[in-house]
Amino acid sequence: MLLAVPDFPPLDLIVYATLGIGLASSSAAAINQCIEYKSDVNMDRTKNRPLADGRITIKQAISFALLLMVLSMLVLIFLVNTLTAILTLISLIGYAIIYTAYLKRMTPQNIVIGGIAGAAPPVLGWCAMTGQVHPYALLLSLIIFVWTPPHFWPLAIAKREEYKLADIPMLPVTHGVEFTRLHILLYSILLFLVTLLPYLTGMSGLVYLITALLLGGGFIYFALLMMKNKDDKTAMKTFGFSIAYLMVLFTALLIDHYFPTMILKL
Repeated sequence: MLLAVPDFPPLDLIVYATLGIGLASSSAAAINQCIEYKSDVNMDRTKNRPLADGRITIKQAISFALLLMVLSMLVLIFLVNTLTAILTLISLIGYAIIYTAYLKRMTPQNIVIGGIAGAAPPVLGWCAMTGQVHPYALLLSLIIFVWTPPHFWPLAIAKREEYKLADIPMLPVTHGVEFTRLHILLYSILLFLVTLLPYLTGMSGLVYLITALLLGGGFIYFALLMMKNKDDKTAMKTFGFSIAYLMVLFTALLIDHYFPTMILKL
């Protein structure tokens, strides 16, 4: 939203767009739990979810998810713009239905393909401010899309026995841990290259470039560390770094967008 305009966008539009997209995300998460509650019972990190432990019924959860979906569409259509509402609904269906109900159990490349829906927020935010899909918004989504596999696979390695018990064909379960570690390294290299594109296309400046180089080198370091230290503790450290990675990377984009000259002089 902030990167979509040269100055600061209207505050009311930011609030409405965040509310509408947030409600849709919450609806998708609720639908996800409706579909997965039987599997959630078998995994430590999900067994305490309200459906899995019986605090609410499936009927209550579905009703709640549908209510959130309707509210999100009303907010986006009437207070933001119709294109953002349509793209948000497509993203919701892509994650909650196509990914969760089908892809997740169909292929070990589930997280790669499902990452398309997870990478949608930059496009939604940009469109909410401008009413159009800009190539720079797609570039931001590409970064998140490429980041998703090396972000999630370390967690999948650490929790592989739980995924196996839940009968979810995550890559470490179907192809082994070594194969997955190699692909984390390959994706981290690809991510390093992709994150250079905002600078190379003129979207950002040196502040972002320096940050991207440091973060990208850090991600590759952790990926190599996983190849060396074959333990779940290192995998979880890599997972933790990947979360901070994305936050810092996008923060650098914002700093470069608003204060490039000031920061470089300092």
